Amino acid sequence: MELLENFINGEFHAPVSGLYIDNVEPATGAVYSKIPRSGDEDLSMAVLASEKAFPIWSGMSVNERSAILLRLAAGIESRMDEFVKAESKDNGKPEKLAAHVDIPRAISNFHFFATAIEHFASESHYMENVGVNFTTRRPIGVVGCISPWNLPLYLFSWKIAPALAAGNCVIAKPSEITPYTAFLLGQVAKEAGLPPGVLNILHGTGPEIGNAMVAHPKIKAISFTGGTATGKHIAKVAAPMFKKLSLELGGKNPTIIFPDVDIEQTVKEIFRSSFSNQGQICLCGSRIFIHNDIYDTFKSAFVNWVSSAKVSNPTDPKAQIGAVVSKAHMEKVLGYIELAKSEGGNVLTGGKRVFLEAPYDEGYYLAPTIIEGLTNECRTNQEEIFGPVVTLMPFSTEEEVLAMANDTRYGLAASVWTKDLNTAHRMADRLEMGIVWVNSWLVRDLRTPFGGMKDSGVGREGGWEALRFFTEPKNIFIKYE
Repeated sequence: MELLENFINGEFHAPVSGLYIDNVEPATGAVYSKIPRSGDEDLSMAVLASEKAFPIWSGMSVNERSAILLRLAAGIESRMDEFVKAESKDNGKPEKLAAHVDIPRAISNFHFFATAIEHFASESHYMENVGVNFTTRRPIGVVGCISPWNLPLYLFSWKIAPALAAGNCVIAKPSEITPYTAFLLGQVAKEAGLPPGVLNILHGTGPEIGNAMVAHPKIKAISFTGGTATGKHIAKVAAPMFKKLSLELGGKNPTIIFPDVDIEQTVKEIFRSSFSNQGQICLCGSRIFIHNDIYDTFKSAFVNWVSSAKVSNPTDPKAQIGAVVSKAHMEKVLGYIELAKSEGGNVLTGGKRVFLEAPYDEGYYLAPTIIEGLTNECRTNQEEIFGPVVTLMPFSTEEEVLAMANDTRYGLAASVWTKDLNTAHRMADRLEMGIVWVNSWLVRDLRTPFGGMKDSGVGREGGWEALRFFTEPKNIFIKYE
């Protein structure tokens, strides 16, 4: 059985403790590798390596750093098939999804920030007859990046790439549930010529190595994507230490469908926005609001489409739904389905585990599930399930659906479906969300700010927002004589 290793100071290392954690393949339920259970000693090695590397990396020209990051992007691309298969095996998602979304986006992340840093500029402010202010932006130093299991390399690179481009040294922790592509990234980073200590990758659990990173006094900033409860804990630990924080947290996203849509086409798009990656994307729309005028027609078409979706193993090219990430997560989602029933919900399709033939008979598969008959205030509609489960609710007016859409502690994303441009503008303006898509979903321009309001997070990622987060501004004033 393969033992993965930490990547510290440009080399691979076993955990100092000698302890490992099982890495389970969701599609089969079987352990296929083991990862380091890293602790304080591993972290100390990584911090020392980062501190030593920081003057070298930050002292390089922007063009030199850019060239190395572009080689890193090319290195992932040259091993595309290997990364795709590793991501699919680790996460349970269909290989075709990893091939079309996850790995290409990771490549794009490194490529984008490698070139963006060449155009990153600061400001100057001229004061007539007095002098001039100008702003410099310098890298922070040693920063921590902690990423989740749902889009492993995609979100890992989304944090690491701007941090490195800005000149920081990074200590990064992938999810212990999906560690493999992060392990491969260490290999590519070494091959690309990234100086030792600039990127260090530590495996292990959140409560152990993740918490140690957040609390370490020499790690000056934390970028985290994950659950809201964990984000709250990170803020509690890091805020008194005056660390910079970027927290991309949970969502309970509304999908709002007006009566003027093309029902057949919209059903296909709503299936994608609801069940991509088994619903395990923070941006998936889990509360679907349908106008009364088309509620029954849309519901019937949507149920027919979802009930015919193919749940299959990740290597099946026809798979539309793969395995959820773990047994514990599968049981959590099934628990929410039972909760929905107890709250008065009616399961229109799905609602159960799916058993495939061997060798996938122990895999963590769930039928995509649609539930109706629930109030917007119930737990099922207020708590993040993060699985292939959506609810349907009717509405009559814009005011009514806005009230329901905004009535949650989350404020990450929403999608609005209408042919009426005025309706689209009014809804987009009044929805309390960090991102609103109109007649689309998950269209991403890497230049735009990404993040949510309320309990969905603090700060923004992407474009200049990310580069500003990973730098410290300094204002300098020069007086005229």
